[in-house]
Amino acid sequence: MAIKIEMLRCFHMVAEYGSLADAADALGRTPSAVSMMLKQFEDHIGAPLFESTRKSRLTPLGEMIYAEASRELAHFDRTVQAIEGLSRAEQGHVRVAVTPSVAQTVMPPILEAYLKQHPGVSIEMIDTDSRSVHRELVSERADIGIASLAPIPGFERELAFTDAFGVVCPVDHPLARNWTRLSWNDLDGVNFIANGLCSHIRDEGFVPILESSRLMVRNTASILSLVRAGVGVTLLPELAILPEYDDLEFLPLTDSTARREVYIVTPPDTMLTPAARALVTAIRQSDFSAARPIIKTS
Repeated sequence: MAIKIEMLRCFHMVAEYGSLADAADALGRTPSAVSMMLKQFEDHIGAPLFESTRKSRLTPLGEMIYAEASRELAHFDRTVQAIEGLSRAEQGHVRVAVTPSVAQTVMPPILEAYLKQHPGVSIEMIDTDSRSVHRELVSERADIGIASLAPIPGFERELAFTDAFGVVCPVDHPLARNWTRLSWNDLDGVNFIANGLCSHIRDEGFVPILESSRLMVRNTASILSLVRAGVGVTLLPELAILPEYDDLEFLPLTDSTARREVYIVTPPDTMLTPAARALVTAIRQSDFSAARPIIKTS
């Protein structure tokens, strides 16, 4: 007969209480059931574990087995707690890959609430461009992706929010003077900094502007630094320009309906851990409109 965890727990409780009756009460069993299991354990060991039938004192072998049983039961109980915690999203590790604007505007309130509700879960968030978010997902280095992503085979995708594109320039740039709205024609002859999101804009009027650009930059922070330095202007979605960027202007276009589409992309629900599923639910339930900055106009 193999030694079962129930045998170890029964022996451990009898040794702890020094009484079959008290151990039975603690285990929620009858004294006869506890006595029978203890006898099966001793028969398997081939030696008595207690010095008398009163079970008040362990034999030398019983002392050694009691120490081993205590360690094994503690490990088993921790394992059970961890498994139950994982299944209830109380524990775990979730990896999220998002674009910088999502990391800065959308995720902070979501993560604040989530971490309070799931104190045993740790989050790893990578903020990068949409192409890199795609790579993180397909290479299984991310559980959740939030970016402007095309459908990926084997992954689920749903629209999270959209935001309008606009020209971003320094507050003292000529384009920002006396303009509340811009058209593509206003960008003719202006140094334009292209970025990865430009591929989402299909307007015919934007084609010659993009083709004339001599600088392509994919990192949002780098793009904004170049704009601040006067290297050129760029085109970004509304959420990429935070209210504290008071040295920059976001100027909406009037002759374009182009909008960035941001998707939540994950493996199939059955492939996500409970902790990851809980975070996906929190993201889906988020009020994305609350993250929108106020559009600044001159």
